[in-house]
Amino acid sequence: MTDDTNDDTTDGRRTCRRRRVLAGLGAAGVAGLAGCNGVGDDGTETGTESGNGTATGTAGNEDAIGAAFDDFRGSGPLAEGRSDVGGTRIADLPNLSGELTIYLGGGEGGLYRDLIARFREIYPDFEPKLRESATSDAANTLINEGSATPADVFWSVDAGSLSAVADEGLTATLPGEVVEAVPEEFHPDDRWVGTAGRARAVPYNTSELSDGDVPDSVMSFPESEALANAVGWAPTYGAFQAFVTAMRLVEGEEATREWLRGMLDAGVAEYNNEFLVSNAVADGGLGAGFANHYYALRVQAARPDAPVDLAFTGGDAGALINAAGAEVLSASENTESAFAFVRHLLSAEAQEFFATRTYAYPMVAEIPPVGGLPPIDELNPPSVDLTELSNIQPTLELMRDVGGL
Repeated sequence: MTDDTNDDTTDGRRTCRRRRVLAGLGAAGVAGLAGCNGVGDDGTETGTESGNGTATGTAGNEDAIGAAFDDFRGSGPLAEGRSDVGGTRIADLPNLSGELTIYLGGGEGGLYRDLIARFREIYPDFEPKLRESATSDAANTLINEGSATPADVFWSVDAGSLSAVADEGLTATLPGEVVEAVPEEFHPDDRWVGTAGRARAVPYNTSELSDGDVPDSVMSFPESEALANAVGWAPTYGAFQAFVTAMRLVEGEEATREWLRGMLDAGVAEYNNEFLVSNAVADGGLGAGFANHYYALRVQAARPDAPVDLAFTGGDAGALINAAGAEVLSASENTESAFAFVRHLLSAEAQEFFATRTYAYPMVAEIPPVGGLPPIDELNPPSVDLTELSNIQPTLELMRDVGGL
C-alpha cells in the first residue's frame, strides 16, 4: 500500500491528507497507514446489589462473558489480525437487568439492535424496549414529551440531536465513571457522551481519479474541473446536514450558500444516503462523493477489489468529526440502570463491535480503528463545538433556498 501524505499549512490551518487508505484489504489483509505527526489539537452472580436491584461487580455468567469478546468482534479483512485490546470489559461492569426504554436515533441500519441483542445474550433478565426513528424525529419527540417521556436512554448517531435534547434541560448528568475514558470534547458538560466517532471523508474512484484530483480543501470542490458532473451527495441525510451546518459555522452563511450553489452548478448528483454515494463511487457511476469514512470501508470489505479509496481534507467542514452518543433522560425512574447501559456502550466489547462491525472510530483510546485509518487524534477537524450542530434549522432553510433540498 502506498501512502501519499501532504502536510502543509495554509492560512494558519494545518492540513494532513492521507491517501490509499483502503488499498491492500484483500488476501493480504490490512496494512498500516503512516501517520501525519503534529496535526490537530489535539456464570454465577457475584458482587453487591445497588438499591435499584442492579448488581455491581461481575455479571451473571463468567464463562459466557469470557467467551463473548469474539462474538462482538467482526470478521473479514478489516478485522483480521487484530490483537487483544484494552479498555473495560463487560465482566467488570454492573449487570443489566429489568426494563429499559431506549429511543434509537438512526440505529445504523439495525447494527444498534444487533449490539443490544448481544447484551441480552449475556443478561437474560435485561428487557430493553426500543423505539427507533430518524435522529431529528427522535429528538423532537423527546423534546415534545418533556418530563413525561417514557424514555430512559436516547442513543443517537448524531451529536446534534443529543445536544438538542440536552439543551432543553432534559438529560441527567453522567457520572465520572461513565465518561472518564472518553475525550472531553465528546462529553460536553457530561450531558451526553460519545460512543463512536465518524470522520467526514471523500470516497473517490481510483480508476477515474488520481490523488491530486481531489482538492485539499472542501471549499475548492465547485471549481474543480476533474470533479465536474462527477460528485455525489445525500442532502436529506443527517450526517450531510451536520457537515453543511459545520460549514455554515466555520465559513459563514454566505460562503456556504455560494458553495452549495457552486456544487449544484457543477452537476452534483443526489442520492438517498451516503452508502449509496460510496457504492456509486466504487461502481464508477461517480468520480467522488461526500460521505462518512466508514461507508467506503463497508464497500471495500464486501468488494476488496473495488476501485475506491478515501481522501481527507483538513481544517475545514469537510474534515468534521461527529459522534454517535448516548444520554440518560432526567425523567427516567431507572437512572442507575440507564447509566449502566451507557457504560456497556463504552465497554471494550462494544467499542470493538463499533470498530470492526460499523467501522466507526472507537471513543476509547485502547481500541484502535480498522482499515489502516489514521488514529482519530491525527485527523485535523475544524474548530467546531459539536453541541452547535444541533442548530440545524438555518442549515435546512439555506439548503432549501438554493434548491439543495
